[in-house]
Amino acid sequence: MNDERQEKSLRTAILKYVKEKYNTRPDYPWKRDPNSAVLRHEDSRKWYGLIMNIQKSRLGLSDDAATDILNVRTDDTMFHDMMIQREGYLPGYHMNRQLWLTILLDGMVPFEEVCGMIDVSYKATASAKEKQRIRPPKEWIIPANPKYYDVEHAFDNADEIEWKQGRGVRVKDTVYLYVAAPVSAILYQCNVTETDIPYHYQDENLTIQSTMKIKLLKRYQPDRFTFDTLKQEYGIYAIRGPRGIPGSLSAALKK
Repeated sequence: MNDERQEKSLRTAILKYVKEKYNTRPDYPWKRDPNSAVLRHEDSRKWYGLIMNIQKSRLGLSDDAATDILNVRTDDTMFHDMMIQREGYLPGYHMNRQLWLTILLDGMVPFEEVCGMIDVSYKATASAKEKQRIRPPKEWIIPANPKYYDVEHAFDNADEIEWKQGRGVRVKDTVYLYVAAPVSAILYQCNVTETDIPYHYQDENLTIQSTMKIKLLKRYQPDRFTFDTLKQEYGIYAIRGPRGIPGSLSAALKK
């Protein structure tokens, strides 16, 4: 009875976790198996988890007792193969055994670790749009042309301004504004506070479909991160649109 209570408690804790973190409500699609709960993405409805109650013998274990299990997916076969060597993990039951894992919910795998595996599965099965939404904050260099905007004085009257939104940039990202010739240097470090602000502008030189709000965090001297420095020390030979930055430059910009 203690094992049954522990499994029920763990199942309840898992369902609470996915509801609070991913707004997932379990789906019970099989009338003949009302205890099996499918965890789905809100947008695509793809599975990222399946909780079942089955006999351990069906998993190839020498025990006829019933147990709760959780099926989760990975996106790395080496990681998958490493995990099935650990106690409490098995190749996916009734799933692709090269990508899915079965976790025994009998207390052998700690709850915090189970939650970590749920997160892995959620990311591995997410749509491209959802992966973009949940990705960790990124750092970007964004070019600014002083011919079209007086970017050198952009933050003279306010520490937060609207700026043309680059593809892939999200709230909480960090952007470094690179001012083109004749300045040819990074001048500002900013935090993105809002995105997808409707804005429509077009001429022969510029098209803007949406803007973002950026808040000034730091200023740089014009002779510190020049184009020549970016090229010679950090291997950046062109800045024509939003682009990521190498770790060495990230570290230097934060000093």
